[in-house]
Amino acid sequence: MTTAQERIIQAPALNPENERFFEACKEGKLLVGKCKDCNEFHFYPRTICPHCNSDQIDWVPAKGTGVIYTFSTMRRGVPVPYTIGYVTLDEGVSMMTNIVDCDADAIKLGDKVKLVFQNAEDGTPLPMFAPA
Repeated sequence: MTTAQERIIQAPALNPENERFFEACKEGKLLVGKCKDCNEFHFYPRTICPHCNSDQIDWVPAKGTGVIYTFSTMRRGVPVPYTIGYVTLDEGVSMMTNIVDCDADAIKLGDKVKLVFQNAEDGTPLPMFAPA
C-alpha cells in the first residue's frame, strides 16, 4: 500500500484565485465554486465561472465523497509508485487528485472514495482521496 507521505509532493503555486481554497484546506475543508448566476458547481479554483463567465462565485464546502472516474498508477521512473486520477465529487465536478491509502492494484473505476488531506513538502494540506 502506498501513501502520498512516502513521496515528496510539490507545494502548490498560490495565487489570488486559489488562496481561499488552500486556506480552507488548512481547516480540513474542500471547497468548490458555485456560480450565483447559473447555479453550476465548478472546480479548479477560479474567480470566473467556466459555464457562464460570471464573476459572482461562492465557495461552498464539498461533501468530500465521490467516485473514481479514471486513474493511472505511475510505476516506472519514479522513486515510489503512486496513483493519480480524476474523482467525480457528489457535487458533479471532477478533480484531478492523488488516490492514496490503498493497494493500487485493487483500484477500480467507479470505486467510492472519501476525502483525506496529506501535506505537501511545505506543509500545505492537499486534498486527496482514499477508498470509502
